[in-house]
Amino acid sequence: MRTNPHQFAAFAYVVREGSFSAAATRLGVTQSTITQHVAKLEQQVGSQLLIRGRNGVTVTRTGQEFFALADRLVALDSAIAERLEGFGALEKGHLKVIANAPHPALEAIRDFAAGHPKVEIDFALHDWTTATRLIRERHVDVGLITDAPTSDDFEKTPLQKTSYVAYVHPASPLATAKQIQLADLADQTVILPEIGSLTQRVVSTALKTHGIALPRTIRMTTFPVMCEAVLHGIGVAIFLSRSGKLAHSLVEVPVVELSKQHEISILAPKDRAKLRLVRAFIDCAETLAAGGINQV
Repeated sequence: MRTNPHQFAAFAYVVREGSFSAAATRLGVTQSTITQHVAKLEQQVGSQLLIRGRNGVTVTRTGQEFFALADRLVALDSAIAERLEGFGALEKGHLKVIANAPHPALEAIRDFAAGHPKVEIDFALHDWTTATRLIRERHVDVGLITDAPTSDDFEKTPLQKTSYVAYVHPASPLATAKQIQLADLADQTVILPEIGSLTQRVVSTALKTHGIALPRTIRMTTFPVMCEAVLHGIGVAIFLSRSGKLAHSLVEVPVVELSKQHEISILAPKDRAKLRLVRAFIDCAETLAAGGINQV
């Protein structure tokens, strides 16, 4: 029996949006219609694809396998719709964008939104591990990722290079230093992103390589929260240089052991990278990088 393409679309949108109600809103149908489509698909597959919970849906192993197929079908359907709609396809739509650091993602969103005011944009910051997984599993359209993995399934476009620095309060004695070593932070409270971040991995490797210990560390969820913590005098934060405007109130101090350059790239599934809205966003990010105007 051939599967109804509406069933695949309903299932794909439930996974991408995280709930049956959100999928119904995106597709312009009732929630019961989405529920029926997914139930019929599960009946045909002979296995549960989704598990409902208080915090949304969880995709089963079988569901993840089918989602990769379903999302490719949705991307193909979107490509066909774009051909039929012509350039009007750029005037409206929906994009899901993620990043593991605010910059340069927010500037790309700013410029893209100015040129496409009717396009809805969902943006979220995630740790590096989660961000790369969401891209790999096709849960988003575009990701701006530091040290992004390379895969034949994705289009990867390098944007800029940066390195890790210590963000310190202007009143700190470290604020006047031209550079510091990790050992100089041994008597400080060091603020790092949550476990799973590239920062955690890079700092841990450097500490192990040089035999240095940081006795007091605090993990926080996002760079803006880390900056607020530094401003409140909680400690010194380590993160990528020039990561956001909030950091203008802080002083960036290079760290000797963290001087390696890390590349920020924009990443998208190859089939989605061909869609006009996704391509327009990628082009916007590339233009910013090429023009050298993406300094925060």
